[in-house]
Amino acid sequence: MPGPVSASSPVLESQSAAKASYAAVMSLLASLFFTWGFITVINNTLLPHLRSVFELNYTQTTLIESVWFIAYFVASIPSAKLIERVGYKKSLVTGLAIMAVGALMMIPAARLPSYVVTLCALFVIACGITLLQVSANPYVTVVGSPQTASSRLNLVQAFNSLGTTLAPLFGAYLILGRSNSGTAEASRVLTQAERLADAQAVQLPYLIVAAVLVVLAIVIARFPLPSLHHAAMNRASKEERAKMSLWRHRNLVFGVPAIFIYLIAEIGVANLFINFVSQPEIGNVNHEQGAHYLFLLWGGMMVGRFIGSAAMRKTSAERVLAFCSIGACVVMLVAALGTGHLAMWALISVGLFHSVMFPTIFTLGIKGLGPLTEEGAGLLIMAIAGGALVVVQGWLADTFGLQISFLLTAACELYVLFYAMWGAKPTNAFADEHAE
Repeated sequence: MPGPVSASSPVLESQSAAKASYAAVMSLLASLFFTWGFITVINNTLLPHLRSVFELNYTQTTLIESVWFIAYFVASIPSAKLIERVGYKKSLVTGLAIMAVGALMMIPAARLPSYVVTLCALFVIACGITLLQVSANPYVTVVGSPQTASSRLNLVQAFNSLGTTLAPLFGAYLILGRSNSGTAEASRVLTQAERLADAQAVQLPYLIVAAVLVVLAIVIARFPLPSLHHAAMNRASKEERAKMSLWRHRNLVFGVPAIFIYLIAEIGVANLFINFVSQPEIGNVNHEQGAHYLFLLWGGMMVGRFIGSAAMRKTSAERVLAFCSIGACVVMLVAALGTGHLAMWALISVGLFHSVMFPTIFTLGIKGLGPLTEEGAGLLIMAIAGGALVVVQGWLADTFGLQISFLLTAACELYVLFYAMWGAKPTNAFADEHAE
């Protein structure tokens, strides 16, 4: 005769299955964040490579990065509209497919070779990443408890930073290490045949990237991602939606410029880092050695996000953001006004403080938006276009000196502090929604 059945057993099994499912979802999302972080930064290794292949001036070289940020501005709102129509899962798959197409476009761009086709290919890849950003970032925030949303996004963003940390090594080995421009002395002038051979070096890396993207798209398409209670959006009539306004939500209104301004700081530090540490009065190192210190900067962002994710489980995201903005401002003042290795390590350490800023501002910015979440996320991702205004710091460096130009970064940190202290407080918030 069978013994008594515990009434709690099915509940425990259900809870265990839910935890396993949640862990699987977070692991898949972490791999997604890793992938687009990896692809974003591997493009940075293209700058010296393409400058040599196409004999570009600095304006043309800078345009390569500007195209990347222009894509965020152009594709963000259409991405939000697409998510409203087809949902998160199909949007993730579509974003990966678009990125794969862009990666494959790099092959004919290398065979021709063509600077214009290269720009188009990178623009397509960036549009795909924009769709991933607009869909994956808010998905992570609402797939679990609202109280730990910032912690979750910092955790998966840490894997994004892992991708950005490893990508330069991949690019150096498969692109720069296999090209004449990457291994030749700086003073050497390459022949036309050598430049043509160098152009072919990007084919294998981007073929590998395209294959990985296709596999990841297939995995996500077949994976049972939890559906979300965006029924609020689906149930809202056109008349009800017409009465809703994004501009009534203070955390979003001040969050958009917070992302915009933060990106000026992050991209400015990354772009001018090697030039800064190479100065005789700062680090007195060559550019190759400076690149190794840049690796530490990106690695610091990765470590900081893991730390930030843990910290936000014990204290509020606003407090962590305020602490990091103060720390970033202090080290940037030291970098701008100090000398020697003190200034160099101050600039390196800003990666630790910058680490939590984007994911935390993002989660605070969309908090309480309810059926307006996708539109708000689109605006926040569009604000990443602020990275294109790094040219302002370039002008300051030319006019007043490279070191003094980092006072702009310190000023950017102060706005982030303002946002953490006051701007992030939600107004007219909708009730929190959970995953089914």
